[in-house]
Amino acid sequence: MEYQDSQPVAGRMAGRAPGPAPSQAPSQVASPVASPVDGLPALAGTGRTVISEAAVAKVAGIAARAVPGVYSLGSGPSRALGAIRDAVGSADHGAGVRVEVGETQVAVDIDLVAVYGTPLQALADQIRAAVYSAVEELVGLEVIEVNIEINDVYVPGPAKPAVAGEVRPVREAIQ
Repeated sequence: MEYQDSQPVAGRMAGRAPGPAPSQAPSQVASPVASPVDGLPALAGTGRTVISEAAVAKVAGIAARAVPGVYSLGSGPSRALGAIRDAVGSADHGAGVRVEVGETQVAVDIDLVAVYGTPLQALADQIRAAVYSAVEELVGLEVIEVNIEINDVYVPGPAKPAVAGEVRPVREAIQ
């Protein structure tokens, strides 16, 4: 489902004289406001805004990845596909994130892998706060819940010392 602003579409008003719609009182007429992008006046309340689930998932995914202690988002198969995407220089910021978008609210589900040594409950709380903040600020929808499933813990391997002039054993060719 996609979020749709309930304001009337300008195309439906084509062919009508300018001014308030018959059902609108003059006090509800849109007034010019400064656009934050270019500073030019824009009419408030005209047109329709549709925010897709994919857009909300990307915002939530980027916010979750920014939290220290998150190794990756997604379950095993989606992480494997993500590794292939990374190898070709592409990224799916919505991987591991599912959203349900209503008219004014959104629910977010996140699957992730945590870094070993990170307290998991504290990590979940930090992710939840980051997602709430990002989605409400950037998308403008009320977040009603953020469900987090920690599927795995990443344990880094031992660091390999880099020795200058290291000699590798030579294998003999099989004849």
